[in-house]
This record gives sequence, C-alpha cells and structure tokens, in this order.
Amino acid sequence: MHSDKADYLLGEDGPFAKQLSGFKVREAQVAMATAIEEAIVDKKSLLAESGTGTGKTFAYLVPTLMSERRTLVSTGTKHLQEQLFHRDIPLVLDALAINAKVSLLKGRSNYLCLHRMMLARGSSRQMDKTQLNDLELIVSWSARTKSGDLGDLSEVAEDARIRPNVTSSVDNCIGQNCSFFEDCYVNKARKEALASDVIVVNHHLYFADKSLKEDGFGALLPEVETVVFDEAHQLPDIAANFLGNSFSSWQVMELCVDTRAAEMQEKSLISKLIPSTEAIDKTLADTRLSLGLNERRVAWDELVNESPALPKKLTNLAEELQELADLLERAAVAGEGLSRCHERALELAQSCHRLADQQSDDTQVRWVEVARRTFRIHETPLNVGGELSAYFGNQEQTRVFTSATLSVNGDFTHFQQLAGISGEVSHRSWDSPFDYYNQAVLYVPEGMPSPKSDDFDAALYERVLPIIRASQGAAFVLFTSFRIMQLFEQRISELDEFAVFMQGQTSKRELLASFRKSENAVLLGTMSFWEGVDVAGDALRCVVIDKLPFESPFDPVIKARLNKMQEDGDNPFMNYQVPRAVITLRQGMGRLIRSAQDKGVLMLCDNRLRTTHYGRVFLDSLPRMRRSNDEAKVCAFLERLSSQVSES
Repeated sequence: MHSDKADYLLGEDGPFAKQLSGFKVREAQVAMATAIEEAIVDKKSLLAESGTGTGKTFAYLVPTLMSERRTLVSTGTKHLQEQLFHRDIPLVLDALAINAKVSLLKGRSNYLCLHRMMLARGSSRQMDKTQLNDLELIVSWSARTKSGDLGDLSEVAEDARIRPNVTSSVDNCIGQNCSFFEDCYVNKARKEALASDVIVVNHHLYFADKSLKEDGFGALLPEVETVVFDEAHQLPDIAANFLGNSFSSWQVMELCVDTRAAEMQEKSLISKLIPSTEAIDKTLADTRLSLGLNERRVAWDELVNESPALPKKLTNLAEELQELADLLERAAVAGEGLSRCHERALELAQSCHRLADQQSDDTQVRWVEVARRTFRIHETPLNVGGELSAYFGNQEQTRVFTSATLSVNGDFTHFQQLAGISGEVSHRSWDSPFDYYNQAVLYVPEGMPSPKSDDFDAALYERVLPIIRASQGAAFVLFTSFRIMQLFEQRISELDEFAVFMQGQTSKRELLASFRKSENAVLLGTMSFWEGVDVAGDALRCVVIDKLPFESPFDPVIKARLNKMQEDGDNPFMNYQVPRAVITLRQGMGRLIRSAQDKGVLMLCDNRLRTTHYGRVFLDSLPRMRRSNDEAKVCAFLERLSSQVSES
C-alpha cells in the first residue's frame, strides 16, 4: 500500500488514526477521497454526494493537499470558510506532515478600508451615537489588526450601519490612486492569495471573480489546477446573482454620499455639485415612494402596469445622473475621490437610461426588488446552467462538486442542468454512516388540512405542540414562510412553557448559542436555518417542518422560468419545482442527526406526502427511517429520549 495514497492515509494504519483523538476510519470517507484522487490525476470533474457524517471535508482535503497542485476551495458560507482555514486545513497539514501556503480570501466588504475610514471620521458629524461609537472601536482596532478582516472585531455587529462607511466596494474603490494602496488590506489579501498553494474562498467571491470588471487590483483569484466546491448545491442560485445585470438605488445613494464627502475633502468648488446630489436624493425617494409601501419582489411588466410613470421617473433619474457626471467631470481634477465618483455617475447614468428605454430580451427576466427604503432592478438569466457552462469550459482543470444533497432519489440530472455541467463527468454517492433506521423516526401526522387551507396554521400548532412537549423542547420548527412562523411564535410564547427563540431576534450565531444552553428550548426559523446549522447531541431531539419547501410560483424569476419551460414543452413542476424542493427538504432533514449518538423525530406536517403522486419522490429521497403516523407512539419515543437525558 502506497503511503501517499488516500486509502492508506485515512485508513487504520494512517497518520489520522494514529494522531487524532477520536478519529474513526469511515469506508465512505476513504472511498470518496480515492475517487477525488483519481479525478485529480485524470483532470476530470466529479460530482460527489456525501451524506451527513461521512467526513467529506477530510475526504477532499487529503487528496488535494497531497497532489501538490494549486487548489481553490470554495464554500457556501463565510462561516465554513473560516472553519476550513482556522481548524480543518491546519489539522490535515499537521497530520500529513506537509507544508503548504494557505490563504483565506473574502469579498472586499469584509475588509477595513483605511481611505473610507478616514473619510468617515471627517464626516462624523452626520452620525448618531451608535455609529460614532462603532467608528471609534474600528479606529482603535485598526492600529492592532494585521488582516483588516472585520470578522475579527466582535465588538461591532456584522450588520452595523457603520460598515459601508469603512469598507470599499467595486464602485467606490479608487484602486492604485489611493494614498493607502500599499497598506490596503484587500490588496494584501489578494497578493497573498496569488502566492498561495491553497486558497479558501466562498461561492460569492468565486463568481465575483468571474463576472465583475477590473477594479484596480487585477485578477481576484489565481489560476488553479483543482477547484473544490463544498455545499455545491448552492452554486446555481448564487451564480444567478452575478450572471445578470442590476441597478440599485442604494448605489446611487452611496454615490451621492461619497460625492459630498470627496467634495468636502478635495474642494473642487463646483457650486452646483452638492445641490445636484441633493436633487438626486429627492428623485430617488420619490421613485421609491411610487413603488408602494410593501417590501416585495415583482416582475417589471407588472410593476409598470401598476406604476405607468416608472419608466419616465427612471428617465428623469438617468438625466440627473448624467448632469451629475458632467459636473464631476469638471470637478475630477481636484482629486481621485471626485474622479472615481465621475466614473461611477457615468456608469449609473448609462445603466439607468438603458433600463428606462429598453425591454430585456427573452433570455432574461427583468424584475424589481422593493425594500423598505430602496429598490433594485434586476435582469436575471432564465437559463443559469447555459450561462454557467461557459465558466466550466476549461477541461484541463479538475472540479469536485460536493454536498450532502446533489441528487433527487439518486439522479444527478437536475443539478447538472442547473449548474451547467456537461461533457465527461463522473458522479458518485456515499450514504451517511448513521443508522437512521434506529436513530430516527419519521412522523407524518394524519388528518392535516391542505397547506393552502385557512385552517392549516391552527392545525399545525395543535399537532406540533404535543410533540415538542414530549421532547421537552430541544426542537427546531422550520417554516416556509415568515407569516406562519410569526403566528406560531405568538401562540407558543403565550404558554410560557418553552424558551422560544425566533429568527430575526438576534444574529444566527447568538440564537444557536442560546438554544444550545437553554432548557426546553424551541427554535423557530425559516430558510436560513434549513442548512449550515449543526446542533449535535441532546440539545436537539426533534425537527418539525411545516410544508414541503416549494418555491413560490409567484416569485418573478421562478414564474418566468416555469413559463419558459412550459413553452418549450417541458414539465416545469416535475422537472424543476419538485427536484428543487426535494433538495431543500433533504437539507432541512439533515439538521436532525448530526452524530452516531443522536436520536430524534422528524415531523413533516404536509399531507401532500400522502395524497399526491409526487409525495413518493420526497419520501424516497430521505434516508430509510422508521415511520409512524401514531402521535401517541411518537410522543412515547420522545418522552423516553427526554427522560434518558434527564437521568444522565
């Protein structure tokens, strides 16, 4: 047996078994690592579906690190990025006794911008006490930090309003003309990545590198021989955000703020400059007001029918932006800040004119995202896979797409089409090593009304309450809508029996920490809690899912895609909606069993699992569990689990 092969390294006589406390040899992990090893040698693509508990992280890190080929690892979230960089990769490098230069690279909005921090200090009179306090914390921290990664500054919240004032964007970065260029944290992080053997990024940054224009730094990411996409099921949706076009009122607002700040510092003395930005602010507010009070996502054509004056308002806005650009062209000689604002105003004016004057072509859907104070107009590709296929055209590069949920009942076709993966590609699937049949019970209650009926909300509460009482909390209740979640929270909080935590009350990290340490805890969450959440052990014994997670057919992008499939003679429901919902359901179900010792109940409250022909597709895609429709038996099972926890 070769001592540099994955099957040895992850086997009984390998370094991990000898050096890592608690390490157990897993057949699926060894098999997956061997398949990736072969893909790297052959420079082929591999779809690697790896069930919960197989150890997929080590399974891809061992062969990629041993290959000594430059590798990019792209993850679904910043949290997973940090876990890989700070914990997993150092462990593997140490066990393998090899050296490799590894870098962590995030999007520019995660790094402190020294130039914008100084601008913010110069305009601090416009800030409230919270912003001023956060700014001073950042200024103090800036003298100590080496990386400039604001994620290391725990005293300032991730969603703090000061963040846009002290970070740069592609729009407002002045690149090599910045007086802080040599000390720039984004610049340093990218230089380090270019010189590294392994670069850890996230999917957003991967697609930003592929689609965004040059921004003064050159390439974001180096050329690599191997790319590993972890949580690859997220790729198509994340890619869609970068493959289209958009125009945001926030970009315009930020331009006006930056113009005023640059004028204050560089003093062009163009008298109409500041009044021009104030006129644009007024036009933006008027345009937003015309879109209605409610936050929503709505098709462009539908919105224009509601507000026929919208194209005219955009034309007026475009003309005002052009006037600002003309003023800034004269002001640009005063400094780099005003010069960059000129470029931005010109680009935004052109983008706004195009949206006002032209209809999108039939390969895209145009829609509007209306937020509380802002709006964004999007043009999103109908066929994301077709666009993505161009990204994955380099046949000399090994690509590994891995996740616990890539297939629908063993079939990878849906994911391949959405992700634009064609040509010669292998796909393998390794089941979870967990004994779901003895560790978990699937409970689908009988007699539930249709999810569309008016009495569903009340029935859901009545059927779920006995279950979470039997489990003494220790439950996630996952919802497909905020409305149902909020109604449920109102009713369960009135009982004063449980420690109830609901998405939106505080950060995701703080909610999970409070849930883990509280007794009788019930956590209520929508889609952001269906994946990427790991609560192993006795803290979680029950996962409840209200409905099959179909995406809203009224969402403008989904609706347009379904209509296009229908026109092409395809079956949009069975070939698009069902597969996507199956993958989401499998992610939600994956929250329940996180270790070989975990036991619990998965409660699915949607009667369509019983009454429709496609219900079988969902059930067959779940791991083999004991099934019950008897509430008394399920409660008895949970009560035994709860009593065992109490006794221990």
